[in-house]
Amino acid sequence: MSELKHNHPPQDGTSNMLLTASILFANIDYSGLTDYAVKAIVGGAIWMAFKVCAEYISEKLKKK
Repeated sequence: MSELKHNHPPQDGTSNMLLTASILFANIDYSGLTDYAVKAIVGGAIWMAFKVCAEYISEKLKKK
């Protein structure tokens, strides 16, 4: 039997990634996304404040 050979263009990973990303972004709840972004920013600011305070206390204790 003879095999059929199809000349398909090579699959590009970028096109597959673009398709997957477009499907995922189509299903996003944007109001929940903005709520999450606000929480992430506030949480990051609180973490940064604790980190700066910890560095300040650490340096102050090293000088003693």
